[in-house]
Amino acid sequence: MSSTAGKVIRCRAAVAWEAGKPLVMEEVEVAPPQTMEVRIKIAFTSLCHTDVYFWEAKGQTPVFPRIFGHEAGGIVESVGEGVTDLAPGDHVLPVFTGECKECAHCKSEESNMCNLLRINTDRGVMLYDGKSRFSINGKPIYHFVGTSTFSEYTVVHVGCIAKINPLAPLDKVCVLSCGITTGLGATLNVAKPPKGSTVSVFGLGAVGLAAAEGARISGASRIIGVDLINSRFEEAKKFGVTEFVNPKEHSKPVQEVLAEMTDGGVDRSIECTGNVDAMISAFECVHDGWGVAVIVGVPHKDAVFKTHPINLLNERTLKGTFFGNYKPRSDLPSVVEMYMNKELELEKFITHTVPFSEINKAFEYMLSAEGIRCIIRMDE
Repeated sequence: MSSTAGKVIRCRAAVAWEAGKPLVMEEVEVAPPQTMEVRIKIAFTSLCHTDVYFWEAKGQTPVFPRIFGHEAGGIVESVGEGVTDLAPGDHVLPVFTGECKECAHCKSEESNMCNLLRINTDRGVMLYDGKSRFSINGKPIYHFVGTSTFSEYTVVHVGCIAKINPLAPLDKVCVLSCGITTGLGATLNVAKPPKGSTVSVFGLGAVGLAAAEGARISGASRIIGVDLINSRFEEAKKFGVTEFVNPKEHSKPVQEVLAEMTDGGVDRSIECTGNVDAMISAFECVHDGWGVAVIVGVPHKDAVFKTHPINLLNERTLKGTFFGNYKPRSDLPSVVEMYMNKELELEKFITHTVPFSEINKAFEYMLSAEGIRCIIRMDE
């Protein structure tokens, strides 16, 4: 048992008091973990576009004041009642979605969409009692997707925590809590490109680059990056991308361009933009008879996917994925081992590192499109 177990911890947290305004470093009180909860000392966290999207309060019910952050690595400080598979000192990755191990989804080998702990962006409190574990002068500060890693300590449901190899460097593997794993798994677990195949990746942000990395690991012979920003191609080469197409530079639809480049279509296509037109192109560019397209990006709530049914009848397959079809507790430790075994390279995803006190710089990097992933070092 740690000396702080069962006690309120006072620590620093970067609080978002209102939408789009710089985070404010505050002293917060972090309550002890309750039943099936774990309190974690965060060592490193990173900034994801999802944090920025909800910080800007685009298109959803704003919940403020709030502590954002959902990609992180840390060490268990204490555990609540009923927690048996984690103990103080364990190295862990908190995850925005969970695995209760009891619902139909968790018992299925085909799904990772836990009924109890599936991502909920509107909920700012813990499931156990509907209350926040964060407060300032008695006023609650709300959680974000059950993780809230922009705090030196946080409380997370045990089902949203992956226990990992204690030798894994937390400043590297923290990026596996969300986007990198999503893109990687979209390729390895869902698209499953055979060795020597041709793969197109739509969108060369962090998730798309992770999808390309999955294609590289799979032994794809050609990896075609599709993006509207030409400068992204040079960086994408590090992740195995061999060719680049900018749809704006062609008079015909990009799916036709890709079909001409690949003698009828690519074998696998992964869409990582969230743009419905890119989704349609990603599907229509795969080869008939065996082509598989995987949708990763999250579209606008009113977006409609339209394609001619003949594209499906001609034996093209369209799939979707959530968190790369990885179960957080069961599967994420094996992704960490891929890094430890030098099968997966994480260093090339990390573009910046800033101290916790300068967390707003991470937002500036992301907003200026400079950053793929910015690591925030909690211990200054």
